[in-house]
Amino acid sequence: MAKEYNITKTTGRCRACGKEMSPGDAFVATVREAPAPVEGEDDSDDPFAREDYCLTCWDAAAEAVEGQPDVLGIWRSRVPQPKEKRKTFVDDDVLIGFLERLEGAEEEAKVQFRFVLALILMRKKRLIYERSAPGGDGRDVWTMRLRGTDSTCEVIDPQLNDEKIADLSHQLGVILEGEL
Repeated sequence: MAKEYNITKTTGRCRACGKEMSPGDAFVATVREAPAPVEGEDDSDDPFAREDYCLTCWDAAAEAVEGQPDVLGIWRSRVPQPKEKRKTFVDDDVLIGFLERLEGAEEEAKVQFRFVLALILMRKKRLIYERSAPGGDGRDVWTMRLRGTDSTCEVIDPQLNDEKIADLSHQLGVILEGEL
């Protein structure tokens, strides 16, 4: 069975200054590869970590954070008002960015995460399935094209069952929606 993992949820506080974010506050969220646990500290197996920054701190942190190889995505949002209907996902360009940044990942959790991203983008008609061929490890590799371009990408099919796809989709939703 594939490894279970969770993606860290937002804390509702700015990563830099610790200020609690209130409804209506604008913020910048990042998702990055979680650092390897230090011996004796929290042994989290979460492969991805979400970090939120208030706009004041983001202005100071942006240059240091943007472009780092472990940063997979960055987006702006607002803390929802109480009982406000949440958006289901960030825009498609952020999802495509995640897909591209995870290209070449070998860790099983990342391969599975990337596959579910590709399925979501196919459903949104942003990726077009072209063909599949057996990969070196016996799993199929799907060749897909980004709609409106000649750009293709290859996605490993980790042969997930429907339950695992649903679980990974939920986890993806958690990281991108993030309750504050």
